[in-house]
Amino acid sequence: MSQIDDLPPLRDVIRIHELQARKSLGQNFLLDLNLTLKVARTAGDLSDCAVLEVGPGPGGLTRALLVAGARRVVAVEKDPRCLPALAEIAAHYPGRLEVLEADALTIDLERVADGGPLKIVANLPYNVGTQLLVDWITSANWPPVWQSLTLMFQKEVAERIVAAPGSKAYGRLGVLAGWRCHATLAFEVGPKAFTPPPKVTSAIVHLTPRKAPLDCDLKALERLTAAAFGQRRKMLRASLKPLAADAEARIAAAGIEPTMRAEQLEIADFVKLANAFAAG
Repeated sequence: MSQIDDLPPLRDVIRIHELQARKSLGQNFLLDLNLTLKVARTAGDLSDCAVLEVGPGPGGLTRALLVAGARRVVAVEKDPRCLPALAEIAAHYPGRLEVLEADALTIDLERVADGGPLKIVANLPYNVGTQLLVDWITSANWPPVWQSLTLMFQKEVAERIVAAPGSKAYGRLGVLAGWRCHATLAFEVGPKAFTPPPKVTSAIVHLTPRKAPLDCDLKALERLTAAAFGQRRKMLRASLKPLAADAEARIAAAGIEPTMRAEQLEIADFVKLANAFAAG
């Protein structure tokens, strides 16, 4: 673990500020600064945009984002124990780091962007990561205020986000992400990179918004995918029956075989079905 700036090594920061990771907050601190720099670079050019980071902890990724040239970083941290360590980083990079003590689920992205481009880069807390992603990719306004999402998840969740039809990982999350975004799995991160080491491998996912997703009512698509994948072993005519008395007729009208199962459908098929079930 080499240094990327003149600030103390992260292990020293954690020791000095007594920052033991808390399971209740979904914390697993990423200590390898070379690895945090790789995460930051995966997000692309940061020099002309604001960067939102969620759950910075002792600031390993925060430092990497600043070293990588981020014009401005807004770090949202719910744990007040981490604020003194983040304040030291802010002093080292004057005018470029703003630390907000807040719950990321309540953050106004328009306020963070402040009229300019925004990228979101984060080692997301495990307990809220999926909810944050869903919130960001189901924004009522599209294209969204953010230009890209570069996010760390448990590998299993990452695979669900980028899953293709026919795979075991393909489900509601993959449909929502694929409908609104281009999503790729950038690289994996082993447990030993963290403290404490989690029991699972993690992975970085990079998402960019589709400028013109297929026209579809979001609420209808969410209901449709929840029903279809909630009983994924059943044929569509059975799994979607709770949504409408004439479910089989609507499925056929959308050009889909009622005997197919959810995992066999392309994202475009789900859009057709959602529109068919939204009508009436």
